[in-house]
Amino acid sequence: MRMPRRGLVIQARTRWLLVGLALLFSLVLLMYLLECAPQTDGNGSLPGVVGESMGKEYYQALLQEQEEHYQNRATSLKRQIAQLKQELQEMSDKLKSLQEKKSPKVNGMNYQGTKEQTSNDLLEFLHSQIDKAEVSVGAKLPSEYGVIPFESFTSMKVFQLEMGLTRHPEEKPVRKDKRDELVEVIEAGLEVINNPDEEDGQDEDDGVGDRQLYSENDFIEGYYRTERDKGTQYELFYKKMDGMEYRHVTLFRPFGPLMKVKSETVDISRSIINIIVPLAGRTEAFAQFMQNFRDVCIHQDKRVHLTVVYFGQDGLSEVKSILESVARETDFHNYTLVSLNEEFNRGRGLDMGARAWEKGEVLMFFCDVDVYFTAEFLNSCRLNAEPGKKVFYPVVFSLYNPAIVYANQDIPPPVEQQLVHKKDSGFWRDFGFGMTCQYRTDFLTVGGFDLEVKGWGGEDVHLYRKYLHGDLMVIRTPVPGLFHLWHEKHCADELTPEQYRMCIQSKAMNEASHSHLGMLVFRDEIEAHLRKQAYRTNSEAV
Repeated sequence: MRMPRRGLVIQARTRWLLVGLALLFSLVLLMYLLECAPQTDGNGSLPGVVGESMGKEYYQALLQEQEEHYQNRATSLKRQIAQLKQELQEMSDKLKSLQEKKSPKVNGMNYQGTKEQTSNDLLEFLHSQIDKAEVSVGAKLPSEYGVIPFESFTSMKVFQLEMGLTRHPEEKPVRKDKRDELVEVIEAGLEVINNPDEEDGQDEDDGVGDRQLYSENDFIEGYYRTERDKGTQYELFYKKMDGMEYRHVTLFRPFGPLMKVKSETVDISRSIINIIVPLAGRTEAFAQFMQNFRDVCIHQDKRVHLTVVYFGQDGLSEVKSILESVARETDFHNYTLVSLNEEFNRGRGLDMGARAWEKGEVLMFFCDVDVYFTAEFLNSCRLNAEPGKKVFYPVVFSLYNPAIVYANQDIPPPVEQQLVHKKDSGFWRDFGFGMTCQYRTDFLTVGGFDLEVKGWGGEDVHLYRKYLHGDLMVIRTPVPGLFHLWHEKHCADELTPEQYRMCIQSKAMNEASHSHLGMLVFRDEIEAHLRKQAYRTNSEAV
């Protein structure tokens, strides 16, 4: 819409009128200031040129004073800016000194002490923390005590090694910050799975509508550990109820926000586990083992091969009979019986069992006849061992002597009812390295067991150290589905001093908890106290 010509003329006249008033006001103000300007005594009464000259000098001095004031202010600001630039440069230098980089440039640009470059330096530093942590590759460690073990958790519980005298092997997170941390991690893993990046290996053709969305109910288990100078690593596993495909997400918190390391799909539907059990005698324990094997491996998992390496002739026929009976009743024939007519040697038995497999690569689970495991553990075994990359050394929950744990009952409950993670029922066997999941090629590459070790103990530690000294990652964590059942232990006189010490230590640890052992030590004192109490009660009644 066009404005009328008359309106434009009025608007122009109004502008000129305002400009004229502004000039008039400025002139009046200038005359007032000239009249009020200070004068010297010598020519205070003289009008004209001299008075006007002194007014000009005053305003020149006033302007000069203001100019000096602003110059000083500008100089101060420049000095502060220089100090801030210096501090930023020092911070940038500190970050660069922590980075393990070959080139001093990022994307071809030199580092500058600017905000943008400082942010780039910080991001580079966080990524360098991931590179230095034992996330993608294993670290060479001097001994078995150098490994930082994981702690495992589900959506409801945490299974922890460090207990002291107050914490429990299985707990619900009591501290709110710990609960919030695990909830945040599970949700972050879901965010990675449900909103994948291109680098996550998802098919481009799979739209959001075709892709399965995961929820908190699909979280199966997780592991976490903290390297004090680097950050916290999280290994998370998700699975749909009716599927066999797992989603594995690795997250790392480098003492800052969570950072995604990788997200991948793990298909374990065709992953066979060769369970290798060395044995000599102990046929009753083997019969109990096979009952658990039947329930878990044959009826539930169905992707297992059993290799039994038997030493000696005494009891061999009974072991054959047990295997044949199970095969006949369940139509299970995926087993191998290796007979060795020699003295028992656990390392040699496991080595023979590994070499007896003739079908190429296979995942092996080195197991003992006293070990009880669940179907969930077998999946953990598959998820945490990877050929050429990592081996799995789960920490077993070792049950105490049931005769002591359940001393207040007439008979101990069935084994299935003893499988609980309580402080008085057992402990995490963090000094034992005999139960392990690893691929056959990795086992043969490191040279297998030291077959010079005779008798009880030591062979598993030697193998464990070989992996620690190599490049494979060792996953060490307590798992809820793996139990060592109590049995009488005999330490033979033929053992070396070191083996005998280890045997006695294991025997003492296996008997009972700290509190139960204390009750046994002070049994006489407790019984005497009870007798006194009973006598006093009877006396008062009379």
